[in-house]
Amino acid sequence: MTPRPRTAASRLRFPAFRRTPDARLPRDIKVMLVAAFLIALGFGLVAPVLPQFATTFDVGATAAAVIVSIFAFMRLMFAPAGGALIGRLGERPVYVAGVLIVAASTAACAFAQNYWQLLVFRGLGGAGSVMFTVASMALVIRLAPAESRGRVSGAYASAFLIGNVCGPIVGGLLAGFGLRVPFLAYAGALVVAALVVQTQLSHVPGTGGRDGSAAPAMKFGEALGDSAYRASLFSNFANGWATFGVRMATIPLFAVTALGAGPEAAGWALAVFAAGNAVALTFSGRLADSLGRKPMMVAGLLLTGAATGGIGLTQGLVWFLAASMLAGVGAGLLGPAQQAAVADVVGRERSGGRVLAAYQMTADIGAILGPVLAGLLADELGYGWAFAVTGGVLVLAAVAWLVARETVQRQPSNAARPS
Repeated sequence: MTPRPRTAASRLRFPAFRRTPDARLPRDIKVMLVAAFLIALGFGLVAPVLPQFATTFDVGATAAAVIVSIFAFMRLMFAPAGGALIGRLGERPVYVAGVLIVAASTAACAFAQNYWQLLVFRGLGGAGSVMFTVASMALVIRLAPAESRGRVSGAYASAFLIGNVCGPIVGGLLAGFGLRVPFLAYAGALVVAALVVQTQLSHVPGTGGRDGSAAPAMKFGEALGDSAYRASLFSNFANGWATFGVRMATIPLFAVTALGAGPEAAGWALAVFAAGNAVALTFSGRLADSLGRKPMMVAGLLLTGAATGGIGLTQGLVWFLAASMLAGVGAGLLGPAQQAAVADVVGRERSGGRVLAAYQMTADIGAILGPVLAGLLADELGYGWAFAVTGGVLVLAAVAWLVARETVQRQPSNAARPS
């Protein structure tokens, strides 16, 4: 009996994603990973001591918190300018300039003589930060092979995670020599990162190379017409709300106020989140390349949303930490897929400065609005509602991805090819 021929409908319904090659990462990507580690390490040096340093100028907790928030606010305000600069100058010059601006502002913080000087210097650092953040995304998009974007995004996130974990440990040791010392160490790490990128990155067209050219820019309207980009904006906003906002601002308060645990419980929650994130990053990038972006985005958003919503229902420390770890796993699942999807939309042949700046802004907006709204809900209705709404935002982002297109290019299976 001759086998039944496969119909056109079946070929469309069951396409095979291309396999991810096991090739080593390109040298330029490794250069970017080293720079990312140094930047994250330096940030981790300063983050634990910054509020404490601010209080040495005889200000209260609110004023100390403003020192932290001014950095995010300036990132948000200068994101459009950073995207425009990338379109005019290329990715690498903007990256290096942004890193050096943060280095100078951080060193200046170490010599601040009063609170207002510290506020101004820290704010200037936020402007430089968004410059190199957007430029680094653009560089990774241009340098990463199309078939390995998920794996590269996962490796980049891992480099940042390792730096963020090591930074507070080293920073705590340096703080013993004075609260100003970590700022100088961070500035030094940033200068080294700028030198690594400037001297070790290949001189390729469109990245500020020898010819000085910049790649043609992708228009924001064109990107906004892509359902995958629109879903990425929504999911990045939700991730900023939950992961960068509520996790840092509301979860520590919940641990102490609602659970009655000590301040160390908040530290454990952040640690197990990072552990879950690290575990997921070991495989999520490869799966994003082989299975596609949508499956990883939907799974990651749903898991993070369910775990975040569940935190508000926990009654004991063990369940609280378990939910925090699951949220970290979910964030690790969606992170590389989201970055790779945006890279798929922009492509390697164009500069995505404005497109990437808008994408980055959504996370910053979420990180600013999320803790404020969650705090209001916690005060008026309780922490259960605060975490439930946060989890609901993540679930809505998963729904947006369900109706978005898959950005990984597919190839027909062997069975579908004509003999």
